[in-house]
Amino acid sequence: MMQLPSDAQAVIIGGGVAGCSVAYHLARLGWTDVVLIERHALTEGTTWHSAGFVGQLRSTVTQTRMIMYSAGLYPELAELTGLDPGWHGVGGLRLATTPERAEELARQAGAAETYGLDMDLLTPAATQERLPLLEVGDVLGALWLPGDGWLDPARLGLALAEGARLLGVRVVTGAEVIAVEGDPVHSVRLRHADGESIIRTGTVVNAAGAAAGVVGRLAGVDLPIVPIKHQYVVTEPSDVPVDTPTVRDPDNIVYFREEGGGILVGGYVRTPEVWDDPDPLSRPRTLFDPDMPKFQESWESARRRVPTLDGADIVKVVHGPEAFTPDGEFLLGETAVRGFWVAAGFCVHGLAAAGGVGKVMAEWIVGGAPEYDMFGMDVSRFGRHARSKAWARAKALDSYSKYYDIVYPGEERTAARPLRRSPAFGRHADLAASFGEKAGWERVNWYDSNDAGSAAARPRSWAGRIWSPAIQAECLATRDAAGLFDQTSFAKLEVAGDVAGLQRLCGNTIDRPVGSVVYTQLLNHRGGIEADVTVTRLGEHRFRMITGTAFGGHDAAFLRHHSLDVTDVTSAYACYCLWGPEAYPILESLTTDDLGFGYMRAREISVGHVPVLAQRVTFVGEFGWELYCPAEYGLTLWDALAEAGRSYGMRPGGYKAIDAMRLEKGYRVWGLDITPETTPLEAGLGFTVRAGVALPDPKQRLRCLVLADPREVCSGGEPVRCGGVPMSRVTSGGYGYRVEKSIAYAYLPVDVDGEITVGVEGRWIPAEIVPEPLYDPGNTRLRR
Repeated sequence: MMQLPSDAQAVIIGGGVAGCSVAYHLARLGWTDVVLIERHALTEGTTWHSAGFVGQLRSTVTQTRMIMYSAGLYPELAELTGLDPGWHGVGGLRLATTPERAEELARQAGAAETYGLDMDLLTPAATQERLPLLEVGDVLGALWLPGDGWLDPARLGLALAEGARLLGVRVVTGAEVIAVEGDPVHSVRLRHADGESIIRTGTVVNAAGAAAGVVGRLAGVDLPIVPIKHQYVVTEPSDVPVDTPTVRDPDNIVYFREEGGGILVGGYVRTPEVWDDPDPLSRPRTLFDPDMPKFQESWESARRRVPTLDGADIVKVVHGPEAFTPDGEFLLGETAVRGFWVAAGFCVHGLAAAGGVGKVMAEWIVGGAPEYDMFGMDVSRFGRHARSKAWARAKALDSYSKYYDIVYPGEERTAARPLRRSPAFGRHADLAASFGEKAGWERVNWYDSNDAGSAAARPRSWAGRIWSPAIQAECLATRDAAGLFDQTSFAKLEVAGDVAGLQRLCGNTIDRPVGSVVYTQLLNHRGGIEADVTVTRLGEHRFRMITGTAFGGHDAAFLRHHSLDVTDVTSAYACYCLWGPEAYPILESLTTDDLGFGYMRAREISVGHVPVLAQRVTFVGEFGWELYCPAEYGLTLWDALAEAGRSYGMRPGGYKAIDAMRLEKGYRVWGLDITPETTPLEAGLGFTVRAGVALPDPKQRLRCLVLADPREVCSGGEPVRCGGVPMSRVTSGGYGYRVEKSIAYAYLPVDVDGEITVGVEGRWIPAEIVPEPLYDPGNTRLRR
């Protein structure tokens, strides 16, 4: 007879490494009244068939830190449980066989330095010396990461489960969750051999792997989880040493390692397949029939790289489901249903970060905020469009098929586009706009019709690969005349209620007269920046918050978590920004209303026949307005502004010009320059913090750097040294066309002293710390 508790502090659905890790870390933080539910035996869903690769160097700081934390967890688990977590610390090699990949390795080596990872760039000869079985005739170089290795997935899962048990967690197998009830959650219903049971709980964690989408729907939540078939093979034993490093050969879409004296070979096919099953993982240890024709490219690549594989017999084919997401990043955090959390969508490399996943999820659930900046993995990053299975599938398949592709700064993917379009989209297309995409929105990067800049301004190497002279032309037109920018994709949130509720979350003073626009940050309990927004007071109890295109879901969730009444009105309004010295006469020609209201003020006006909320705000350092109108007037407003501005030399501009100009003014971008891990004082935003807000004394500050060579341009993530010692990393960078300088920002110690150098793809460029802003330091251009 199955004995289940009637109540629990938390219920975790899924007994793979993610669920076991969350259980273990919750118990470590004192939540021991936890029940972990697995419908089969532990690890028999998605975990058991993982190839187990652990590569610590990832594309984001957070994911790298999570994997580094995981590596440190294994000795602790072994000591606590007496079980071997299956860690093989053999090191790892990443190969480059093209000049472009060699450039990528140089960038990755710089990133490794900023993360504190041990690494070496190897010549082809040194690569072969490290692993003699490799054929290196076409290899240009390799990155050696001694902290890499591989894990036995089942051993890790069982060690985490045993650790959780020893700390008081109840682990239940052979039970299936058939309902998650309430919003907020109040109970789960289970089916098992003895019938059905209910466990009352206010916290449920969906860690169901490839079945996480189905489990989400039990709670009324649509999660963009796409199960995709992934395949690897194992060859017969051939005395391959157990200390053989892992190898990734991305130019040839193949990876391999030692397994049982043979070699495990896997790869990412260019034509992946979705696993369509209404009840995925209903059977334990689910596998598909081998598909060797589809695997042929990876297998042939492996045979060329390891000549001893020629003629080797394949003794095992593992073809199983892996849970992917539309952007190839994890799916973590609390969903729109209060108390229903998700830890899934690990895109093949969840095993490597399992320890870190448990850590951040437990901190989030117990303390309200994890130690790390989690936005890139936060489930709230996906909007309502992500509930479309067709959209999620198209994006996930594209993400999988390009898993090993080089991603250049500013590179745009084309799958499932276009989706969300401004009312003026057709006009942009007529002007030969080069579109980018964010949160489903088509946004103009630049207009090829503005291609009047100097090709000599193209940055060297990576920063110049996706670039246009039009960016320069748009910046200079905004400086000399005016620029018109479509920022309809701005996320727009209306907050209703007494000002005190909103004021508690904001660093700046919000209780100001109606018509005031306030620049502020939303702060977490540590003083970290959860959002960077403007708040316009539209009425005594009505406020409109403007935030970045991709951040609306995150910011709304943060506000609702603190019991505020929030409505997302993003799609209800178009927004065009008119900035530049000629902005006043252009707008004046279209209205009889008084435009004399001051900076950071808002007023209802008419522009031609269109009702507009005009806000005297800028993100480029030039005089002008953000102009909001109901969406149905959007095309009319764009046409009126475009026609009125023509005789003044106004040009339409895109987001690349905005980014270049905001760097010159020192305007911060959330997620890059400022995050939940940084405070306003550290970020140089102390002027936005009202008296009485307690913040820790800063030990570091965001500083503006100017590189000695203006054509050496940073894209973000480059290492920064002081006196030759690794010190920091670039948060964001670019070229300032109005000041003609290469600009970068980095957090440096308050008492920093010494020569600053920035690593740009292996080249160390001298840089100077300079006062900011570089452009118009007296802000005279903001005033008419």
